[in-house]
Amino acid sequence: MEFEEEVSEPVSPTGQYLNSSVLSLSILVVLELEIPIDDLPTLSLLKDVFLPINPRFSCVMVGGENGAKKWKRVEVNLSDHINVPIFPEGKSPEFYDECLNDYLSKIAMDQLPQSRPLWEIHIIKYPTSNAAGNLVFKLHHALGDGFSLMGALLSCLQRADNPSIPLTFPSRQSNTNGDGNEDSISRHLAQIFYGFVNTVLDFGWSILKSSFVEDDLTPI
Repeated sequence: MEFEEEVSEPVSPTGQYLNSSVLSLSILVVLELEIPIDDLPTLSLLKDVFLPINPRFSCVMVGGENGAKKWKRVEVNLSDHINVPIFPEGKSPEFYDECLNDYLSKIAMDQLPQSRPLWEIHIIKYPTSNAAGNLVFKLHHALGDGFSLMGALLSCLQRADNPSIPLTFPSRQSNTNGDGNEDSISRHLAQIFYGFVNTVLDFGWSILKSSFVEDDLTPI
């Protein structure tokens, strides 16, 4: 029964539009690594960590009744989703910066095959100015919104110092001297003021849009 429910899950109207003849939109996520990439555990990590966090990573979009599309669970051949580009060897980090930028531009324009789940990973093993290697995830926007997809990817990561502790990000430390405290208070008051002004402007604009101003015609 669970499998049947997964097969018959309808694709949302937004998901159908984002993967149509009119528009095909994907998200590129670039992870910069401080140490060279070892691709030996890639298959096991994708199978044991990546695929289980979202059932749509194992689904394809198929046509249903009246043209409505549905998510269908399929067997994932992970090797079809892994790409390792080859660049010239022995070049400078600046050279590989250009290679990476050109490569990202290329894969951003390429269409994801509809015959397999709508994601792929690219392993860039060459050192750039900012990293010893890069992992690039290409995820179709029909799989989810940016918040859910980023949350799914971040859930795959662990802290290097203690994997049992939840993942955290560094925050900017405030200055502890007197001048720093005065500057911090000034910035805090300015943020409150700008936040109040923006709230008033947004609320007033929403009232105008809902009562007096009509939306422009769109292609839809």
